[in-house]
Amino acid sequence: MAIAFTFPGQGSQAVGMGKDLADAFPEAAGVFAEVDEALGEKLTDVMWNGPDEVLTLTANAQPALMAVSIAVMRVLEARGLDMKTQVSFVAGHSLGEYSALCAAGTFSLADTARLLRIRGNAMQAAVPAGQGAMAAIIGLEYSAVDAVCTAARTLGACQVANDNGGGQIVISGEKAAVEKAAALATESGAKRAILLPVSAPFHSSLMAPAADAMRVALADVSMNAPLVPLIANVRAAPISDPLEIAGLLVEQVTGQVRWRETVEWFAANDVTTLYEIGAGKVLTGLARRIDKSVTGIAVNSPADIETLLASLSA
Repeated sequence: MAIAFTFPGQGSQAVGMGKDLADAFPEAAGVFAEVDEALGEKLTDVMWNGPDEVLTLTANAQPALMAVSIAVMRVLEARGLDMKTQVSFVAGHSLGEYSALCAAGTFSLADTARLLRIRGNAMQAAVPAGQGAMAAIIGLEYSAVDAVCTAARTLGACQVANDNGGGQIVISGEKAAVEKAAALATESGAKRAILLPVSAPFHSSLMAPAADAMRVALADVSMNAPLVPLIANVRAAPISDPLEIAGLLVEQVTGQVRWRETVEWFAANDVTTLYEIGAGKVLTGLARRIDKSVTGIAVNSPADIETLLASLSA
């Protein structure tokens, strides 16, 4: 019987996120101020006041979501949470992997904010607008989605980007190839194939320039071994070596987020509860659909924090 902390990825952002935490807890307010200082701008102004289209920009959404997650963590730690003794593993969905590593002490908060700003800018710049696309395939097995991606590659790059489980798989690549794969998926029995309103084809081979940028950025940053093992996106298995973690973070930019397998790994290794630390409830919903033996619980409000602390001390 163990617990893990998971950290959300892009798509969980919303204008106003984290404001209740900053108002209620000085530790949370301190995190947001530190992120603003690290980036040399008032990201919190965009987070709390919008507009939504500016917050949603990849270069803003990534450090903003991380800031909310770490604000929750700092409040928990100030009230007695001990990561090493009370949490068995961490994992994060895409950018959430950086939040997980910051929470586990691998990166400092300031370095994490700067890394995510570099990552967001590099991912946005890797492919000219309009050339890439992503689509969610609903209700088709992984092998069938992989097969339609292979068939569509005659028109360009196309691959599985996120295996989110519960019958939801996201594909990514060149626009014509993704559209072809989506059409083939529908023909193959998918319930739906939906082109996503994203600004770039994340987690595809087209992100290679962004992977190169992250290799350079990560080589410049101090890294510690995480307090608890990370279940890495591209491996869906635990890892603690900082050099290996850096390599997998580079690989993750063009590689697949294996979230279904991550939750299945948790279930197979006696992790009964996944606390989603940060904005939204996306990962909590996915956990429910992937394996009913694992309970997902979102923690992003002052009340959620009190509930979690009470359950840990019970």
